Amino acid sequence: MRVELTEVQWLNPQQELSLYELLRISGLTESDLRYLVEFDVLTPIDPLASTWSFGADCLPMARTAGRLQRDLDLDGPGLAVALTLIERVQELETRLRELDARRLREYLSD
Repeated sequence: MRVELTEVQWLNPQQELSLYELLRISGLTESDLRYLVEFDVLTPIDPLASTWSFGADCLPMARTAGRLQRDLDLDGPGLAVALTLIERVQELETRLRELDARRLREYLSD
């Protein structure tokens, strides 16, 4: 049996992460992270700042990107495409759940 240890850190949604903190936590390379910013997958708090920082809300997407990069050996553009598709699927699943809930409410109110 293999036991995998995972680091857990609670983040305040308003917390800022430096570029290097995000790289360390996500496992991304700096060049891959820059591709994700270039393709609007991740957005720095101030894109024009000399050193980027990111909101804690970027962390789940960055960690997903790190896993994809490690597991599938995707480069920056490949990561951007994969993450954009994942995000779109999540949006569609949310809309579908909302429509199902509305349809159920309408059915129950009849």
